[in-house]
Amino acid sequence: MPHTPPALTEGLYDLVQREMNRSTLECSSLHLLDWLGCAIAGSHTETGRRLQTISSVSGWGNCTVVGNRSGLSADGAAFINGGLGNILEMDDIHRVSILHPGPIVVPAALAAAEQHNLSPRALLESIIAGYEVTIRIGRSVGHSHYGRFHATATCGTFGSAGGVATALGLEKEYFVSALGNAGATAGGIWRCIHEQVMTKQWHNAMAASSGLRAASLADGGFTGSVYVLEGKDGFFEALAPDAEPEKVLADPSAPWLIHETSFKPWPSCRHTHPTIDVLRLALKDGVKVDDIEAVDMHVYRDALRFCDRPKPATENDAKFSLQHVAAVTLLRDRPRMEDFEPAKIDVADVTNLRARVRLDEGSAVSAAYPYHYGAAATLHLRGGESRDYHLQDAWGDPEDPLSQQDVVNKFTQLGQYAGIADPVLSRIIDAILSLPWAQSLSDVTSSFAEL
Repeated sequence: MPHTPPALTEGLYDLVQREMNRSTLECSSLHLLDWLGCAIAGSHTETGRRLQTISSVSGWGNCTVVGNRSGLSADGAAFINGGLGNILEMDDIHRVSILHPGPIVVPAALAAAEQHNLSPRALLESIIAGYEVTIRIGRSVGHSHYGRFHATATCGTFGSAGGVATALGLEKEYFVSALGNAGATAGGIWRCIHEQVMTKQWHNAMAASSGLRAASLADGGFTGSVYVLEGKDGFFEALAPDAEPEKVLADPSAPWLIHETSFKPWPSCRHTHPTIDVLRLALKDGVKVDDIEAVDMHVYRDALRFCDRPKPATENDAKFSLQHVAAVTLLRDRPRMEDFEPAKIDVADVTNLRARVRLDEGSAVSAAYPYHYGAAATLHLRGGESRDYHLQDAWGDPEDPLSQQDVVNKFTQLGQYAGIADPVLSRIIDAILSLPWAQSLSDVTSSFAEL
């Protein structure tokens, strides 16, 4: 009989059985805190409020929904929380796979933990495993997949399923079925970036809830495709024509990939962050904004594709506009949440400077991408002088990481933006950062009632 090789999903099960040490558990709690800050602030937006309208058909239960003091079913909680974390474009990111694990994996893991009354450690291990599955598949799909599909949603569906399956302690056969069914309907086309719609959050909401459902059904014996990734008519063949399947299981003894996941300091698309950081170098070098006649930004190709928006008309446009973030950075030193509000997009000093920002593809930064998110800038000053600046890695990436205090400060700022009282925010910070050695999730979930 012909030999049937082990499936990639079976290998992923083996990989997530590795030991998760204290450092990795603490890293997981920090990503949970980061996601929660993004979700709290997102729940106070128009998109966040509209997501909540699905509550009436979600079924009531004991699972927490950020911004909604009524408990919902696990599926309803995963769906709404899954949509909230990306609204303000401040969610974490794994740069090589070009996706955001947190807003998909964490909501599904949290819903499963609450539904099954799991321990804090089980929640954190679920997050770690979910990040691992998401990133390993994400780094294997090839660039053509990202060109057509929202990889956060497609690959995140596998991750949310893998994370929940880990939390439930599923044996290999059932873990594989969870991934098989999650991948069967993984999707998220990029059409939404061309229109002023809320579909990107729908992508994330569906990915979180689909993964949760796939793992829950697998726990009940519902079977799924074993070779969903590499098999005929599978995920790679259908959605990732230049996939590199060998990358799924490569480096099996490497540190957990949650440690490679970056925190975002600025409230805009990650592809704009290298521009922000390189222009802050110019300001630190003493360049005065009044002396700038023109700015040439040299960025990688995906930054041009997603973020070349010289005349942003909406908050979302502004968050995806290299020209806008360049202007507000040079004028304010750092982009603030309010710089993307509709009333602030077309203020005179911003529009004047924005019109003098020119974009092109920089060969050096494109060659380094996606392993490095860099940018270069040439500032043309009055009197004919030009100054050149180059940045290889954005702030928040492993080469220039945010500290734990930076992440705590970000969470606090997002909570304050949403109008949450400082004592409430402090209690949440203490409870989440204590999870690696806590006995119960109650300190965290009880504080949600005050949001």
